[in-house]
Amino acid sequence: MSVPELDRLRDRLGAEEALVVAFSGGVDSALLAVVAHEVLGSRMLAVTAVSPSLAAAERQQAKDFARSQGFAHVEVCTDEADRPEYAANDGNRCYHCKSALFDALEPLAATMGARIALGTNLDDLGDHRPGQQAAAQRGAIAPMVDAGLSKDAVRRASQELGLSTADKPAAACLASRVAYGDPVTPEVLGRIERAEAAVHGLGFEVCRVRAHGQGTVARLEVPAADIDRAAALHVELDHAVRGAGFEFCALDMAGFQSGRMNVLLPLLPTRTAS
Repeated sequence: MSVPELDRLRDRLGAEEALVVAFSGGVDSALLAVVAHEVLGSRMLAVTAVSPSLAAAERQQAKDFARSQGFAHVEVCTDEADRPEYAANDGNRCYHCKSALFDALEPLAATMGARIALGTNLDDLGDHRPGQQAAAQRGAIAPMVDAGLSKDAVRRASQELGLSTADKPAAACLASRVAYGDPVTPEVLGRIERAEAAVHGLGFEVCRVRAHGQGTVARLEVPAADIDRAAALHVELDHAVRGAGFEFCALDMAGFQSGRMNVLLPLLPTRTAS
């Protein structure tokens, strides 16, 4: 069964002269890059932002996907980790991260006479995402929102096109695992990356290692259906997570939930993005 939103996305992208697509390799940006390439050809460039918040495995998957699809792809280094306002990790961290991204992408877009496009979908609009404010301020566009694609529609459209990312689990940046109010540092991000890789190695395809207590405590989230198995493997999981550099490992009995750190937002001082 065809996905009508896919044709609407093609029409929306056809209205652009050229695009620079912020491409993380996730299901959303993968679909956007593929369809933009289909519509615009060489007038589309996919760009992956490389920083300590991007896991090495995700970086490689993005490169492999771009190569398999045959679209133009480059990497740029972003400096958000060097920005004190980002490292402070208040509720506006994503605003400062997106600002660093646009600082890196805008010269490329200017050279191409292109606009910058993000893989935001309709479901993203209801979450706490200060990065959307930065996108609006910089004039970035969200073609999938304009075309009416929800997350489910993105996955269905990806399946229709035969994309390997159609069933790829969500993979937010590593900084999203750090409790608001605790500083984001390359050391903590590396600890999280190593811990999640070790948990994946124990057979848990979907997991989050959330860092608390200034990076000393790891709160492990796995899907609710996997909690019993995780409890049975508590010795192995504890060894794996603490071996990555944490002092303590706790299993969250509520199970994996995207955006779980947002429950801490009311505890923070009033946040003002600028």
